Amino acid sequence: MQYGLIGEKLGHSISAEIHGRIGLYPYEICEIPQDGLDAFMRAKDFCGINVTIPYKERVIPYLDHVDERAAAIGAVNTVVNRDGVLYGYNTDFTGLRNLMLNEGHDYSGSTILIFGTGGTSKTARAVCTALGAAVIKNVSRSGKDGAITYDEAYAGFKEADYIVNATPVGMYPKTDAAPADISRFDSLKGVIDVIANPRETLLMRQARERGIPAVGGLRMLVRQAVAAAEYFSGQRIDEERAEEITRYFLERA
Repeated sequence: MQYGLIGEKLGHSISAEIHGRIGLYPYEICEIPQDGLDAFMRAKDFCGINVTIPYKERVIPYLDHVDERAAAIGAVNTVVNRDGVLYGYNTDFTGLRNLMLNEGHDYSGSTILIFGTGGTSKTARAVCTALGAAVIKNVSRSGKDGAITYDEAYAGFKEADYIVNATPVGMYPKTDAAPADISRFDSLKGVIDVIANPRETLLMRQARERGIPAVGGLRMLVRQAVAAAEYFSGQRIDEERAEEITRYFLERA
């Protein structure tokens, strides 16, 4: 494989289409079982890869160099092989920041609940911090690793301003699920769901039915791919071209 996406289950992925639209290199989808990751990473038989669930944290020990931002976040979604030396980056940060800013919200001083504790939630926390959020709480079913439970979120943070869903709950093909009861939050100004497929998750639909602006992760997915393409190719993609690619997928969906 020259360039591609690795993950455990990728039947929902449109990444090959996105990178095909970018048009700078061949790109393929590669499902890897959890017991196969070690052999794949040690073989280094690729030029560049994107990394998704559940490997954004697990690939880090195999890397020779990790970009400062990716290291601070603790998650890598882009790996470049330069003559057998592996470099790790986090372009999800770029994608999610673009998505959240595009919504026109002012996040400064806000309270944001991030659903999930995995690699994407770490990126979400970094973006929310960069955008000036005052209070950021991770929410999970177990409440472990510094997170609060959903019941604790309902009880103590019903006045939260924004929700970022960084879990896979609601992703294709299990689209009839939502990670939380949106009606338990009284003051939401917006919901950001990083899931790109389906275009409208159940969580988003429930928010919109209550008059709360909600957006899915398709813009994030495209913009992180554009950022990854720059690492893969060594070529700068200007903003006009990046937005043209983004609009193509948004209008087609």
